[in-house]
Amino acid sequence: MRSLNKHLVLAIASMGIFVEALDIAIVNLALPKIEADLGLTNDSGYKIQSIYILIYGSFLILGGKLSDYLGRKTIFMAGCTIFLLTSLGAGLTHTLHHLILFRALQGLGAALLMPAAFSIVNYYFSEPHERGKAMGIFGSFAATGSAGGVSVGGIIANYWGWPWVFLINVPILLVILVIAYIYLEKDVKTAAKLPDLPAAIALVLGMLCLSKITEGNYLIISIIVLSVSAWFLYYRLNTQGDPLLDLRVLLLSSLRKGTLLFFLLGVLFTGYLFLMSFLVQQNFGFTAAQSGFLMMPFNIISMLLGRFGLPALSKRFSPKKIAMGGAVAMLAGALSLVLAVQIHSLAFLLAGGAWIAGIGMTLCYTGYTVIAMEHVPSEHLGIAASLINTAYFVGGGIGLPLISIFMSHGSAALDSRPLWLLCIVAGFSIARLLYRKRARIKGNISRI
Repeated sequence: MRSLNKHLVLAIASMGIFVEALDIAIVNLALPKIEADLGLTNDSGYKIQSIYILIYGSFLILGGKLSDYLGRKTIFMAGCTIFLLTSLGAGLTHTLHHLILFRALQGLGAALLMPAAFSIVNYYFSEPHERGKAMGIFGSFAATGSAGGVSVGGIIANYWGWPWVFLINVPILLVILVIAYIYLEKDVKTAAKLPDLPAAIALVLGMLCLSKITEGNYLIISIIVLSVSAWFLYYRLNTQGDPLLDLRVLLLSSLRKGTLLFFLLGVLFTGYLFLMSFLVQQNFGFTAAQSGFLMMPFNIISMLLGRFGLPALSKRFSPKKIAMGGAVAMLAGALSLVLAVQIHSLAFLLAGGAWIAGIGMTLCYTGYTVIAMEHVPSEHLGIAASLINTAYFVGGGIGLPLISIFMSHGSAALDSRPLWLLCIVAGFSIARLLYRKRARIKGNISRI
């Protein structure tokens, strides 16, 4: 029943999304120690990080659909259980192949957990004003997990050992599972069928091939498989009575706008995390642990803003204005990082991190989410959450190769060229928020 303690429900969902977001970035600064311990090369070590994001993004749509059909509590607990077991396995393994396997399965657990947690918050907080406040707190946990993963990973790996970047999830998830089992509302059984598995397989294959297009050895095969998968997926979506994704959901202009904004956010923030690791260690000479402590204030700013600032801001400003504030903060942060490189200024480096990770990500995630979900019916919350988060990961997957093109491979230090790309992306986000479509799209979402 919706009359139960909503603060507890919000805490359950927020902690789940925190653990999921944390593991996206936690390996970055810990990776050198993992490589040294397992005797890996840089190319092999990169797979540990990429496989998680790849599987996560590939299964998000299916995870959202399962959340809608089988129930948000059921899928949330399934995702937490998979994540717990695979975190334990990743922390206890001593081989590269097993670690990659557990990281891949972690991505699968995250793909179930994330849309279910998102759906839980949107279900229990249905009024626009209270939903905005709840998403502010929820978004701050996601942003803090993403930003904090970099700093926490370096500190934990340096003082406790790299296995603990995975094992730390276990006690947190145990607590979440117990509380969720006791307090979350039981799922209501429906007569709906399971998602279209052939379409889901085509979607996963397409996503996997899309990620391989940047690798020259797989270019032709990836394009062929991607084309066939895309055609088959489109065919299934248009011919099945109960499709994996109801294309009419995309008639919602707010969801389309939010999806594009999340794509741009994925390019920008994933690129920031990647480049910041180079900046603090290569350009400014900090160790992994020192880099972790250096980035910690950004996480504190994000937490304080989400907990105290956003509830107050949501009372005075619309979601669009909050989102605009976040996009402007992203642009200011990217420009600060450019100046930090050009004049070798630690002050501008810290300012850039504070603007992007401390302020920009928190405001953008919250504002973009409310914009995207504004008119989505409750029965489509899970799939809508999957769409915008898939867009985020697609953005990150496409953005990183683009950023690497602009990086100078002749020296260890980073120049300002890839940072200018972040500025351009932030500018596009601002332009999209300012753009207003004059023509109204005909159609009633209530008919979906």
